[in-house]
Amino acid sequence: MCGIVGYLGKNQALPILLESLKRLEYRGYDSAGIAVLQDGCIVVEKTEGKISTLEQRLSGKEVPGTVGLAHTRWATHGEPTTQNAHPHVDCKGSIAVIHNGIIENYRVLKKRLEESGHKFKTDTDTEIIAHLIEEFYDDSFEEAVQKAVAQLEGTYGLVILSKKDPNKLIGVRNGSPLVVGVADDEYLLASDVSAILKHTRQVVYLDDKEMVTVGPSGFSTMTTENVEIQKEIEEISWDLEMIEKGGYAHFMLKEIFEQPETIHNACRGRLIHESGYAKLGGLNMSERELREIKRIVIIACGTSWHAALIGEYMIEEYARLPVEVEYASEFRYRNPIIEPGTITLAISQSGETIDTLEAMREAKRKGSRVLGVCNVVGSTIARESDGGVYIHAGPEIGVASTKAFTSQVTALTLLAIMLGRMRVMGRSEGQEIIEALQKIPDQVQQILNHNEEIEKIAKAYCNDSNFLYLGRGAHFPVALEGALKLKEISYVHAEGYPAAEMKHGPIALIDKNMPVVVICPRDSAYSKIQGNIAEVKARKGRLIVIATEEDEEVAKVADHVITIPQTLDMLYPILTVIPLQLLAYHIAVLRGCNVDQPRNLAKSVTVE
Repeated sequence: MCGIVGYLGKNQALPILLESLKRLEYRGYDSAGIAVLQDGCIVVEKTEGKISTLEQRLSGKEVPGTVGLAHTRWATHGEPTTQNAHPHVDCKGSIAVIHNGIIENYRVLKKRLEESGHKFKTDTDTEIIAHLIEEFYDDSFEEAVQKAVAQLEGTYGLVILSKKDPNKLIGVRNGSPLVVGVADDEYLLASDVSAILKHTRQVVYLDDKEMVTVGPSGFSTMTTENVEIQKEIEEISWDLEMIEKGGYAHFMLKEIFEQPETIHNACRGRLIHESGYAKLGGLNMSERELREIKRIVIIACGTSWHAALIGEYMIEEYARLPVEVEYASEFRYRNPIIEPGTITLAISQSGETIDTLEAMREAKRKGSRVLGVCNVVGSTIARESDGGVYIHAGPEIGVASTKAFTSQVTALTLLAIMLGRMRVMGRSEGQEIIEALQKIPDQVQQILNHNEEIEKIAKAYCNDSNFLYLGRGAHFPVALEGALKLKEISYVHAEGYPAAEMKHGPIALIDKNMPVVVICPRDSAYSKIQGNIAEVKARKGRLIVIATEEDEEVAKVADHVITIPQTLDMLYPILTVIPLQLLAYHIAVLRGCNVDQPRNLAKSVTVE
């Protein structure tokens, strides 16, 4: 889950590497380092801590050179120390490597290399790659890299430089993303397009078992088995302003406030009011094939898994199709049953989540058609799936997902409408849902207008150490998501439960010191959730209730009420999650936490 970037071109590499690395810091921020080729030598500087610490270390130093690498780390093997920071070099200091991923057989390889006389300085799995290339290096840089990666088991996105071949950079991909930026007489290799967008929108996406060599005369792509391949140059559709804070204190807050627009973008051009239908052209399935679906399995992790749970309620309600939601990280390890007529939905904001990607591949091996629900165009899941839906949320930099969640739920709503209209839903019902969905962006904005009120509520609870979140039906996943947001960014223990399950254990925790967040819109479960609120109140729990506007009954018993506009039952989750995002954000800020870069987390989870 590290951020990697390499540069080769006509300009000084160091400032470009540092600037690009900052745009990748959401991928990891335990340590950072650079390597620049200078006068026939590889100059390496690295440090534990954030990129700002690396900048301070480099302050006043001149590191001229037009070829270099940079890395920001999310530690897997070895503590986040200066010694373990990337780049890593071989015995002679003639090869430098940066790596995103995990080498599973590194212990075996390290033992073999040590027996051959190689000396290791770190606890990482990555260092063995530099020594393997050194071991195989005769005359050809490319051949040495190919022989080295043939020995590796695991996942890797690599960028490598060698002082023996100073006018080249080599990138290799297997399971971890790698993109090549192509500009005028310069090239950037990175784990994410955000790192290269300032310099070019022209990119080449590498697939697994592919490598690229860039140099003054251009770039060439081949397989790791040395078979030449031709890759198309694609154009990035979004611009640099979309990955800037735009005056907000944090990316997370900016992305919360972008949700009226991103939900609208997820619907744009896909709703047909006249027929009460939703159009999703990217599924690559005929109407007959869609009608023949007998079962849907949704695989996802984290926030995407919560969106999938809401999708389960929607699709079963509107299309009357059985849906199962699986943790992607468990799916492929339990020999899942994929029957004829089953399609698999793989949901991932980044499209690079390794657990979801491997689960998707397992589903394909078992004969399922796989559809991706992704945010990042050109991502691995988007390319390897049989079809799918882009959610069009734009770049999400904050590690804790917000706008991607509501866009995922919106996309699943569209899928539910489409499948429902093909199967059991009448036109008037489809029109009713579409009309309600078209109002959602403005209703989200209404909730955002209460941001200052929610901040005041956060001040009353920011010193509490435990929270309980309760919801019924499709609001159970919203409770899970609200609890996850609080845990992720404020490090406060929080649990989400189906409200009826509270009395089967968690009620033992409730006393005057326990804040309980209850999601209680005026939907079909309203009377039942009122009973759960009464149970909390009877035990002196402190109640924060998300309620529909003008709900006087809830206002009588709750300590604090956050109101939302009225909508259809199945669309409420898109609204009820917004106050929970803001509540978590403000509590984290008040506790002095790094909201955009919470400890131990990274945005794109590319290791199992």
